[in-house]
Amino acid sequence: QVQLAESGGGLAQAGGSLRLSCAASGRTFSTNAMAWFRQAPGEEREIVAAISWNGGSTYYTGSVSGRFTISRDNAKNMVYLQMNSLKPEDTAVYYCAAHPGSTGWSRRVSDYHYWGQGTQVTVSS
Repeated sequence: QVQLAESGGGLAQAGGSLRLSCAASGRTFSTNAMAWFRQAPGEEREIVAAISWNGGSTYYTGSVSGRFTISRDNAKNMVYLQMNSLKPEDTAVYYCAAHPGSTGWSRRVSDYHYWGQGTQVTVSS
């Protein structure tokens, strides 16, 4: 059974940092793109960051560029999201996702076929 499990969410103050981790099990995604999405209450799920299979190419949505860093460790089947300079508008449930059909990243939710359960990130002002 394929599973993605996020961890590392929680409460942070504005300007603080959190590091999210995503552990994959059941199969390897070492040749597939991975991404982090987030969804705030009443909002659509949006992409935050994505990374190609070998980490050679990354994407960040404009509001997190320069503050967040996505990385991966294929040997451990792990993906990470380092979040610095957090803002209250970063508050959301964060999801890890895998794009099994491609080595390169996509911004489309529909391209990601495997999803974790999500981890809550709350940033207080």
